Amino acid sequence: MFQPPEFGESVKLGRPVPSLAEYYRRGLRIVAEPGTRFIYNNHGPATVGQIVEDVSGQPLDRYLRENVFDPLGMANTDLVRSERVQSRLATGYTLRSSGPKAVTDFEMITAGAGGAYSTPADMARYVAALLGGGANQHGSVLKPDTLATMFEPQYQPDPRIPGIGLAFFRVNAGGHRVVEHQGILSGFTSQIFVAPDDGVGVLAFTNGARGGMFWLPTETGSVLNHLIGVPDDAIRTDVPQHAEIWGDLCGWYQVAARLTDARARGMMGAGLEVFVRGGRLWIRFLTPVPVLYRGFPLHPDDDKDPYVFRADLSQFGWGTLRVVFSREPGTGTTAAYLEVSPMTVRKQPATTNPRLWATGALAAAATATVALRGRGRARQRRSS
Repeated sequence: MFQPPEFGESVKLGRPVPSLAEYYRRGLRIVAEPGTRFIYNNHGPATVGQIVEDVSGQPLDRYLRENVFDPLGMANTDLVRSERVQSRLATGYTLRSSGPKAVTDFEMITAGAGGAYSTPADMARYVAALLGGGANQHGSVLKPDTLATMFEPQYQPDPRIPGIGLAFFRVNAGGHRVVEHQGILSGFTSQIFVAPDDGVGVLAFTNGARGGMFWLPTETGSVLNHLIGVPDDAIRTDVPQHAEIWGDLCGWYQVAARLTDARARGMMGAGLEVFVRGGRLWIRFLTPVPVLYRGFPLHPDDDKDPYVFRADLSQFGWGTLRVVFSREPGTGTTAAYLEVSPMTVRKQPATTNPRLWATGALAAAATATVALRGRGRARQRRSS
């Protein structure tokens, strides 16, 4: 199963951790204008952490401890390996056929983007503050209006998908307001879901799970749905197919992310392809991950909108995925939006499809191999 690296932002434990000034010595570049697309990276939050240090005159770990962790009663949480967290650190494992293997311990350079050490009890206090408008029984760290803004969609490329808030992914849970976020590091996977209007939050943590980044959000979200009385998203069988639009939808769509966007590239590869197989509309991801490349049928998901679909990934423990297509008058389908992240892919000319390039390259290599073998056999006959 695909396991993401730490995006080149970690060092082995015991080695000096470079400052952000050293790490970004060549400068930071704007890879997308604000509000134009979603790109997952740690550089933005890490930069905000540096700004906090510059404005407050305090190291970020001390600022967070004095202004967030201590006020919320998170006595066993810190941004660095302080004495109060050192003795309670868990070991992360990767699961292999030969058994679990401990991962090499490391420290994050971009710690401000999500490198805190904590415990389930302390994270429960954090979630309680998210449910309490920025305050829990121990203290307050945010105004309710500020937290509400963080939960609102700050980027929403299409109204048919929930979009993303400030550091929180939004979820459509049967009309209930829900936000979530996941933590992924080698050997560790974590997940929180929060339904602020229902006063319900769910947390899950692992230090050794095969493919946890895929199935943990689904399982945690299902628990939340049960608690707030919302059924899990399911494939609908009551919505008719509209085969007359399939030709417009088919083609390949390029992911709107740079090669350095490791999370997007890890899941999407070069993008996705929509095609017809066995009288059904399918979607597959142009990635080396076999289960994603094989593809999934697209099922209509809205009886009033034929351009809204849902793919069933439950056989892999990933639940379902909503996919919506957008069209422009006189042009046809131009883009697709995935509910997860949210991800945007834009339709490209068929001649640029990387799968066709790869297929052609493999065919050429096979032809060349056969030709070389034929010439080799001919030389052997002449020499005999």
